[in-house]
Amino acid sequence: MAGQWLALGTARVSDRAPLEISIEAIAAGGEGVGHLSDGRVVFVPRTAPSDRVRAHLVKESRSWTRARLDAVVTPGAERRVAACELYERCGGCALQHLDYDAQLAAKAAIVRDALTRIGGIELAETPDVEAASAEFGYRNRLSFTLKRLPGRQARVVAGFHALHQPGHIVEVHGECLLAPPELLEVWQRLRGAWGEGARRLPAGRELRLTLRLVEEGVVLLVEGGGGPGAPEALLDAVDGLVGIWHRPEAASALKQGAPKQGSPRHVAGLREVHDLWLGTRIALEGSTFLQVNRDMAERLHRYVLDELGDCTNLHVVDAYCGVGLYGRHLAEQGAKATGIELENTAAKQAQRHASEGFSVLNESVERALSDLLPADRLILNPPRGGLDEGIPEMLRTHPASRIVYVSCDPATLARDLKRMADAYALRRVRAFDLFPQTAHVETVVTLEAVPPSERTICEPETAV
Repeated sequence: MAGQWLALGTARVSDRAPLEISIEAIAAGGEGVGHLSDGRVVFVPRTAPSDRVRAHLVKESRSWTRARLDAVVTPGAERRVAACELYERCGGCALQHLDYDAQLAAKAAIVRDALTRIGGIELAETPDVEAASAEFGYRNRLSFTLKRLPGRQARVVAGFHALHQPGHIVEVHGECLLAPPELLEVWQRLRGAWGEGARRLPAGRELRLTLRLVEEGVVLLVEGGGGPGAPEALLDAVDGLVGIWHRPEAASALKQGAPKQGSPRHVAGLREVHDLWLGTRIALEGSTFLQVNRDMAERLHRYVLDELGDCTNLHVVDAYCGVGLYGRHLAEQGAKATGIELENTAAKQAQRHASEGFSVLNESVERALSDLLPADRLILNPPRGGLDEGIPEMLRTHPASRIVYVSCDPATLARDLKRMADAYALRRVRAFDLFPQTAHVETVVTLEAVPPSERTICEPETAV
């Protein structure tokens, strides 16, 4: 029965009397966590450690519950007033109500808890989380949802999903504090130029609109809908918009984390744009993925290279290589580097910029990696779902001497480490705050291969 919703006598969950709850910590999704009088865990969004709050239950099971905040009775020392005027309604951020130092502490605890609880790894100390250089204005890419509302009038709403009603959209104009002003200015001009019922955009009930700031201006990627709309008219009407791409997709496939269906099509403006990474100007197609926080991504990139050590004359595999930033740099330093990237556009860009000594395979990691093992060094940078279940066994059988694993989800990272625990020793853990005001955190772990003769049955280990 665990995990099934329970009946609450004759009352609905939302009709129950409010409860007073003491918040103890921040959970992995950014919600405050405490305990009810019966011992069950309760998750309450928009709460801070040491808060005493009044809240009412909205969901419950035998082991956990979720509540909605009614009032803060006694604020904890780490609570602050959120800077964004939309914060109480918008689901885009989760931690604006925490002091920034408290956000970093919460993310460090999330990483430690995942590695301990899921991975069976006892850390000697809580890992460091490198603070971002800017709390706000750091995103060079922002995605909005546009919905056309049913009815005779051609009405649309466009913005972010609502906090407690993810099916609803909170209208966003220029209020968001996470993006730089020049990106938000283009967004507001786009809103004013797409016409009644957003007729200049592709047809469809729901669209995802992603704007990315590049050297030349702002590029728009439209996902969903059918037909290109009137892209040339949008380019003429929106100052600062330099290119438009479109990926037709069913609305159901636009959910975060769902696999993308097909490559985007260039429909107007510049096909090739440029961005500056690690001091190198690189040419990209407008739909190519790069991290949203350039400054922190570059810090993380340098840390990964430091952890790899001197790779001169070594064979390095860069799995999930994207546009090949690691492999290109390593080849220039004298390594023999091979990148693996499934996404066609990114693989093409990586191949285009490949320096001597760096080759790129446009293939899935689970299919290509075995032919490249064993390796001297291996970079793993998988999507949020982590490694395919066959890869840990592949790495146990044909190990890489050193692995640097970059993860955007501590839970899947911990799961993957547990699968390889007998074959690799965990040497270092460090996290980076690429996404201030949210619960997301990037974690980098360094692993050293254990010779087969020295392997033992998996036991929780202590990492330095």
